[in-house]
Amino acid sequence: MSETSPQSPQTTDFDTMTRDIAEVPAVEVIVTVAVNLMSAAAVKLGLTEEGDEHKDLDEARKLVHALAGLLDASTTEVSSFHAAPLRDGLKSLQLAFREASLVPDEPGQGPGEKYTGPVYG
Repeated sequence: MSETSPQSPQTTDFDTMTRDIAEVPAVEVIVTVAVNLMSAAAVKLGLTEEGDEHKDLDEARKLVHALAGLLDASTTEVSSFHAAPLRDGLKSLQLAFREASLVPDEPGQGPGEKYTGPVYG
């Protein structure tokens, strides 16, 4: 029977994690979260190589809406160098959602449009 030592990779060292995250600029954290939301939304929209295998528009709606909220809330904190491509990616996801929906939402009612305004194709 083996014991787990404090140095084991299975042991979470919160002091180290806190120190590591403390060194990361806020903009980098925001952009990383946004990219993760974009990637997850693309999967749920069926935009990956697997296509429809993971498609789930209900889940995609939540992810796109969360991404739009994050980008809206962080607009003044993230430079246009970072924000512009994220906004472009968001709009692409919103358009893909509209295209994938059997019954499209009314303009302004799609995922994230509360924050971005209506998205038209």
